[in-house]
Amino acid sequence: MRSRYQALAAVLPLGLVLLASACSSAAGAPDPGGKVVAVGAENEYANVIGQVGGNYVQVSAIMSNPNTDPHTFEASASVAREVSAAQLVVQNGVGYDTFMNTIENAAPSSSRKVIVVQDLLGLPTDTPNPHLWYKPSTMPAVANAIAADLAAIQPAHASYFKSNAAAFIASLTAWNNAIAAFKATYPNTPVATTEPVADYMLQAAGADNLTPFAFQADIMNGTDPSAQDVAVQRSLFTQHQVKAFLYNQQVTDSLTESFIALAQQNGVPVVGVYETMPVPGYDYQSWMLAEVQALQKAVADKISTEHL
Repeated sequence: MRSRYQALAAVLPLGLVLLASACSSAAGAPDPGGKVVAVGAENEYANVIGQVGGNYVQVSAIMSNPNTDPHTFEASASVAREVSAAQLVVQNGVGYDTFMNTIENAAPSSSRKVIVVQDLLGLPTDTPNPHLWYKPSTMPAVANAIAADLAAIQPAHASYFKSNAAAFIASLTAWNNAIAAFKATYPNTPVATTEPVADYMLQAAGADNLTPFAFQADIMNGTDPSAQDVAVQRSLFTQHQVKAFLYNQQVTDSLTESFIALAQQNGVPVVGVYETMPVPGYDYQSWMLAEVQALQKAVADKISTEHL
């Protein structure tokens, strides 16, 4: 189903895996400054680790470039070193960042804490949409899990981590309120998409995504969609059936560009959504809020927001 994601594990060269094995003795080793060494497979998770861990974490992100396709990310020797040395790791799962498992298995550590968001949410491996961070219920659960694991590593700061997690969760109120307001004001708004990047948020906002999911999955996986699905997608614009078109701003090709042009020709505002948190300038909360505000501007004012 997600061949582009699952292919990531295969790109790890033998030398990288051996390097990870050589680093295994360092896994879980404390930072000289007394901070917990943490890694987020995606920068949105790293950002939440940083907000919860505050002064007591040293966090890095593996995938953080909003100008690249996360689906085709290739792990390097430096990535193996980062992951192998981490005391806490947060990764998405659902086949999105399989390379993390490869590195972790090559450099096992009984003390390393690994939070797999898929498992945290109780989702099966064949969950069709892996973009879990757009689901409003995801990050509160992740923040609490991070606080619990950090407290296990540094018990003396447990109350600090718990307080930071609570503050982070409270700070999501603006995003949740924006979603609720959109749902109340523009119920069942018809939209089109290229990939299911923001589908969880669209569902929460009560939008009606008219793009066939088979089309979305094909685009997500780098597969040519069927002629029938392409025709359906085109008709959404030419027949003025949708109020906005959301596309994966990080992954465009000639087909996507043709749909962007078709939407614009037919007066359908275009919204670029991101898989990787845009940096600098955003944290997780402001990023998610900006995405809802862009959707609102598209539907209410017919204003396109292709770049945050």
